[in-house]
Amino acid sequence: MSAKKTIPIKLAGATSREEDVEDRLLREGWKRLTTIGEPRLSEIAEAYRGMGFEVHVESYKTEGDGCTSCLDADQEMGKVIGTVYTRRAAVVQKDDELF
Repeated sequence: MSAKKTIPIKLAGATSREEDVEDRLLREGWKRLTTIGEPRLSEIAEAYRGMGFEVHVESYKTEGDGCTSCLDADQEMGKVIGTVYTRRAAVVQKDDELF
């Protein structure tokens, strides 16, 4: 007699809060760039703002079945980790004196 193998199935209405947030951001035109910790997180956000992008950072939460042990360990040690989303700014900001 062989053991039954089950395949996990995600039901249509059963989504987590994190998936809802990402789905909403993607629908609103945001593009997911990376998940990274400080100090690079702030550097990336400021660099994209400097290039005229809108920047949104979501706090990192473990998701999916992939390997997240490095990010999880960093969080346990108190490191701030976030997922960076960007989109083109609707209005170009002119706070640089050259423009």
